Amino acid sequence: STVILCSSTFSVFASKAFDDIPFRVNWPGTELSLPTTGVLYKEDNYIIMTTVDKEKYKCLLPLIASGNEEEEKDYKGPTPGELLEPLFKQSSCSYRIESYWTYEVCHGKHIRQYHEEKETGQKINIQEYYLGNMIMKNPSSEPGIPTKNIEGQMTPYYPVELGNGTPCSLRQNLPRSSTVMYICHPEAKHEILSVAEVTTCEYEVVILTPLLCNHPKYRFRASPVNDIFCQSLPGSPLKPHNLEQLEKQQEMLKMPFRRVKEEEMPSSKEEKFSSIHKPVAVGSHQLLTVGTTHISKLTDEQLIKEFLSGSYCFHGGVGWWKYEFCYGKYVHQYHEDKESGKTSVVVGTWSKEEHIEWSRKNAARTFYLREDGTQTVRMVSHFYGNGDVCDLTDKPRQVTVKLKCKESDSPHAVTIYMLEPHSCQYILGVESPVICKILDTADEYGLLSVPS
Repeated sequence: STVILCSSTFSVFASKAFDDIPFRVNWPGTELSLPTTGVLYKEDNYIIMTTVDKEKYKCLLPLIASGNEEEEKDYKGPTPGELLEPLFKQSSCSYRIESYWTYEVCHGKHIRQYHEEKETGQKINIQEYYLGNMIMKNPSSEPGIPTKNIEGQMTPYYPVELGNGTPCSLRQNLPRSSTVMYICHPEAKHEILSVAEVTTCEYEVVILTPLLCNHPKYRFRASPVNDIFCQSLPGSPLKPHNLEQLEKQQEMLKMPFRRVKEEEMPSSKEEKFSSIHKPVAVGSHQLLTVGTTHISKLTDEQLIKEFLSGSYCFHGGVGWWKYEFCYGKYVHQYHEDKESGKTSVVVGTWSKEEHIEWSRKNAARTFYLREDGTQTVRMVSHFYGNGDVCDLTDKPRQVTVKLKCKESDSPHAVTIYMLEPHSCQYILGVESPVICKILDTADEYGLLSVPS
């Protein structure tokens, strides 16, 4: 076999093509303990690599036809349809809230897209479309399982076709229809990952569910990257000398963003994310990131006080960029790297005067009409301007933060998503049960206070 080494990426040319499978080279030195899960390795599946400087490495290659094949072949458990049956039987619905539309997926029954306008003293005005109303056909049990490219990874999914939706005027009043794609994610709670109109009035809805993960052919693969382990042989350095030099040069060429001040480092109370990040196109907006994290187990009263004072910040996003929102202070997006530290971009900073000026032309509060005729605040919107200057527009970044009540089984969950409807003009959605407790304190400008 011939081996070409370039930085930390391997291209291996052998009798079998690897079909654009990404690899990552690790340099563990002389000691090596192979991973026990994921891709399989065998002691005799290696190549000896010699660099131009006569450095020698024994490189263990992963078995690309990974060890799941036997398990998949021997699987005799429930079909994917049977695994999803509890979801269809219990009449459960999932929701996704965007800047304008809300999407409702009642599993196996219908998909609805709607927008509610609630004016003071007036009835609720609902604009709605059914994107699918009944199961058109159950998927066949054919051996081929369809896949969808989600963030560069071909992901298996189980499709359910829903038809007979609201007639589409752009297609001679043909009914709208949707394909609901159920994909396995072990930590999901049947969230709607994305809604996309693939052709006029035909939609694709991606749902994350743990129910499919019991089927080996739908199982979540934590990473699409395959590791190659190159052990240095006696007399050779841990990593090739030329590679070390190249990586140092690449590091120096990287253009750093503005460095973060010490006081801007994230709160030590930040906890682990328990969510999935995927960029998905929703309508004309690019959804940059979505993440749910479980915030500190402070008492509600403590948490509300600290949040409204700006000392307790919400964090979201699990991709390259993460987001930090400190109420009444700022919205940052940042990336942390072990080697180069933390880089950060100011998306917007708080100015009460600028927000009040903004609220005179924009709705700072939206209301929900209760059944008894009284109204309650459903969402408040706050303007954060004067962020870092945007290269594309030569203007400061700015963001509208939408704080929304979201009931959840976990009283301390917060979901954050970022939209960029125009270059460097953002919408940050923040949804949490914590927010439900303070929305009714909103004044005419949407400003919140600690409930009395």
